[in-house]
Amino acid sequence: MVTTVTTGPATSTGAAPRRYDSSAVAARSLLDRLADSGLDPAARRWVLAALRGDDAIAACARGEDIPWPVVEQAEDARRLPPAAHARRSFLRRIEVQGFRGIGRPAALEFAPGPGLTVIVGRNGSGKSSFAEAAEAALTGRNLRWDAMPAGWRDGWRNLHFDERTEITVELQLAGDRGPTRVTRVWSGDSVRSARGEVVGPDGAVVPLRSMGWDPELSRYRPFLSYDELGRAVTGRAAELYDTLTALLGLTDLTEAERRLARACDQYAKRRDRPGREHGYLLERLRSSSDRRAGLAAQLLTAPSIDLDRLAQIAADDGPADPAQHLVLRRLRRLSVPERALLTDVVNELRGAAMELAMAAGTKGDRARGVAELLRRALEHHRRHPAETDCPTCGAGGALDGDWVRRAEAEIRRLEPVAAGAAAAYERADNARDQARFLMAPMPAWLPPDSELGRVWAEWEAGTEITDLTQLAEHIETVGRRLRSTAVAARKAAGERLDDPTDGWSELAEQLAAWVEDARAATAAREALRPAEQALEWFTGIAREIRAERLRPLAAQAEHVWHRLRQERRIDLEALRLVGRGARRRVAVDVAVDGAEAEGTSPGLLSQGEFQALALSICLPRTLVPDNPFGFLLLDDPVQAMDTETVEGLSTVLAEVGRHRQLVVFTHDTRLPDALHRLGLPADIRRIQRDAMSNVWVADTDRTGGGAAGAGGPAAPPGSGDPWGAPRADPLRGIG
Repeated sequence: MVTTVTTGPATSTGAAPRRYDSSAVAARSLLDRLADSGLDPAARRWVLAALRGDDAIAACARGEDIPWPVVEQAEDARRLPPAAHARRSFLRRIEVQGFRGIGRPAALEFAPGPGLTVIVGRNGSGKSSFAEAAEAALTGRNLRWDAMPAGWRDGWRNLHFDERTEITVELQLAGDRGPTRVTRVWSGDSVRSARGEVVGPDGAVVPLRSMGWDPELSRYRPFLSYDELGRAVTGRAAELYDTLTALLGLTDLTEAERRLARACDQYAKRRDRPGREHGYLLERLRSSSDRRAGLAAQLLTAPSIDLDRLAQIAADDGPADPAQHLVLRRLRRLSVPERALLTDVVNELRGAAMELAMAAGTKGDRARGVAELLRRALEHHRRHPAETDCPTCGAGGALDGDWVRRAEAEIRRLEPVAAGAAAAYERADNARDQARFLMAPMPAWLPPDSELGRVWAEWEAGTEITDLTQLAEHIETVGRRLRSTAVAARKAAGERLDDPTDGWSELAEQLAAWVEDARAATAAREALRPAEQALEWFTGIAREIRAERLRPLAAQAEHVWHRLRQERRIDLEALRLVGRGARRRVAVDVAVDGAEAEGTSPGLLSQGEFQALALSICLPRTLVPDNPFGFLLLDDPVQAMDTETVEGLSTVLAEVGRHRQLVVFTHDTRLPDALHRLGLPADIRRIQRDAMSNVWVADTDRTGGGAAGAGGPAAPPGSGDPWGAPRADPLRGIG
């Protein structure tokens, strides 16, 4: 892994600026600790190889030196203020037509900055269509619909409006005077037929893929549906782990640890393989009456095993006559023409012979002969144009230009008459060629004095037969004998190759494989010692780095949970990144009534508490300083929550809304009611949809007065901690 850190100005088209890769900071932290560690040089090389990649691991296994990775400007990157990490973007407008539940053009407009907007509407009012449209416009897909059956996924086009399917999302990027418009238009019936483009503030049009937003959209994902919230805690354990490690810039570190662990596992298996197979091999050898098996068993039970001597014994795996053994092995693999193929060739020969007999002596036969004679004469004349005397009758000057014209005319006249006979002769030639192809020469290794050798010699002699009927008879009779003799020879060879020496051939192969494994185990044992030392050190340091980088986000999650849990006696104690490979997961430590329970405890939580726990984990990621998306779209986060939890959620959303732009879509009126009751700042809109998929904002209400922390202007990103702590940024140091 070579991590390069770069910074640079933003472009006028709204493209994300080039900024440092936060994984460089993690890499530099690990390398700094490695430089100060007491690891021996061999173990240190394994750590460096794990950081550089699979090729470096292979090179380290070969004993090659591993150079120190180059991590450029990592120290400078750690000193960059949050504002230098990314040009943050905010939503200005979402306009949709012909998509999902929205028919004619409908739009939602937003103030491009931090704040909380709640879109309230009954089920089927089109609110989720706006959320999914924004996701589809920016990513080209929708995670919730990806998990649906094909019949659901195909219902992306509105049934009441077939003029045009288009989504436009306007974003306001920091430093730009005007908006950046992202548009996606569907031209065909397939959901994959969409084409996207971006129009910058200066009017420049660029393809959507040129913006380079794909990694950021995957890493920070400014969309959160009810289904995703459910999967955050109850889904595959590795999904949330991978999301958080990517968010924290720990993916490369995780991959390096997994790479090193995989190498150690492979070496351990290679080291242990001979020991696991020793007893079985020894038992097989002792059960054999072969002299070589007894000698090998003695060597395998000696205090010091002589691998070279065992290899010599294993190499003696053939009969007394190696040449005869080779013939037997080749005989066992010998192939001769199949019976069906012989029958087909015989039938073709006899059919061709019949046609040839019918054509003999006919006008067509004579015409073919004359035409063929003239063609050969013309060919002779073309090769020797200076010779004009006839080579057959000796007539002087007979082969002149006039003769050529007459001969060519005569050929053209004779060809239609000779067509039938020519076809018969051609079929006969092809049938004869097929027959001769079957009668391949006898293999050089086959003893000619053997029964199969004598039959094969007779079979091969058939290539001299020209008569089609005789050739067919030869193939039918001698071919049948060749097949039966070859089958018998193959069977006899197989029986003789079954090893009359009590299975020594198979035992010799097993012994040779065991010797090879034993030698590999010796090398693996030498390589494994420093590799395991490197892995033990790497795992400990990686655990520390993960804990350091996760700590601010975990603190935010604990704070959100504290607000959401209300009067419940379940405390979120900690979030931890544990395990690796297939066992990697995010451990959620909870305490019930003060009794700690390490690890996620699903049986302790209700569905609403699961929802609150998922929000506690997912909401803080939008506050990460590196996040270029200043907005988050939440679709139906209130489901399964009781009224007290909804009140806690309204407080959390209002606090996050002071620093980020939150757009919440819900059908549950308890959320706007709680915002009203608590006097929290929010822009509440109610949307409706009629039977023809016309969607509109029916009512707009702004909550929150002049209360401190509620009714004042929204704070700019990074200007304060949403939870009231006096820090410069709520998640400074994450990512």
